[in-house]
Amino acid sequence: MKKIRVLVVDDSALMRKKIKEMLDESFGIEVIDTARNGEDGIAKALALKPDVVTLDVNMPVMDGLTALKIINEKRICPVIMLSSLTQEGASTTFQALELGAFDFVAKPSGTVSRDIEIVKRELAVKVKAAAGMGLAKLTRRTEPAKIEKYEAKEPVYTTPHTISDNFKAVCIGISTGGPKTIFDVLPHIPQNLNAAIFMVQHMPVGFTESYAKRLNESCRITVKEVAPGDIVTPGVCYVGKAGNHMTLYKKMNGEITMRLGKTPDHAFVPSVDIMMESVAGVFGSKALGVLMTGMGNDGAASMCKIKQAGGYTIAESEETAVVYGMPKEAVLKGCADAVLPSYKIAAEICRKVERGW
Repeated sequence: MKKIRVLVVDDSALMRKKIKEMLDESFGIEVIDTARNGEDGIAKALALKPDVVTLDVNMPVMDGLTALKIINEKRICPVIMLSSLTQEGASTTFQALELGAFDFVAKPSGTVSRDIEIVKRELAVKVKAAAGMGLAKLTRRTEPAKIEKYEAKEPVYTTPHTISDNFKAVCIGISTGGPKTIFDVLPHIPQNLNAAIFMVQHMPVGFTESYAKRLNESCRITVKEVAPGDIVTPGVCYVGKAGNHMTLYKKMNGEITMRLGKTPDHAFVPSVDIMMESVAGVFGSKALGVLMTGMGNDGAASMCKIKQAGGYTIAESEETAVVYGMPKEAVLKGCADAVLPSYKIAAEICRKVERGW
């Protein structure tokens, strides 16, 4: 079997060594060379034609964002960013994703981290996913006219409402490839949608606040990182806080509030399954579930519960999914009422929330 050829670009000799060791020890991957800055990395990428480049952000001579732009312009290969766990690092990471990076892996601490071994599995999995997807799908750009439009007719809500007000719930689960793909959906949801939205994006601790703020700047609905005690309101998207599960609690007066917790144990925290199951438990047949690009099967079982409760379910199709893992599992289980490309999901959500299912 042909191995995936990777070029590692980082200004730290220690980091280059550690990343090379991690990837070389991973089945089916080999590091063909390393580079000490963006300029060196571009020269080697052009000469060696790797399958994937791992790219640091902060480097002398040429930084990672500049190098990323050139790699994309020259259509060399998919890029995975190595990001520091800081607010500045998170902000720069989302800039990189918007510029076309495939995904990112967070360094455990600081620019030079001696315990980076803990990201070994995640890095190997994402390198394989990037190589498997290839350049053509990564550089796909959805034309604005291709986004299917639909405007909900319900009135705009600006104050907290209870379940007795008859609003619905939309829950979205998304992972690898999600920070870019979600822009095919959330910015096209109108402010007057008669539903609250709950979204879990698998992401390292420290990144979801910046992620939510960035989405909020691009959306007509309000997007916020969930906080304990938030009162559920239509027209708001609650983004799960990394490191905490997101669940709902319905009070005796009908008011619904948000809860955060570390339990139960799960491979992902927050978990799509735990969030969707909680939404289904509170909203029942008024819940709409969406599973989008991502590795693994988180969310597939809970999508079935939404469907069984009389709700409606949507899985992203293989056509647009960067990684056709999570939505595929829902399709295989027979739990998807609709299988749609990302650019048709927003319109389907609006139609179903307004007209019912």
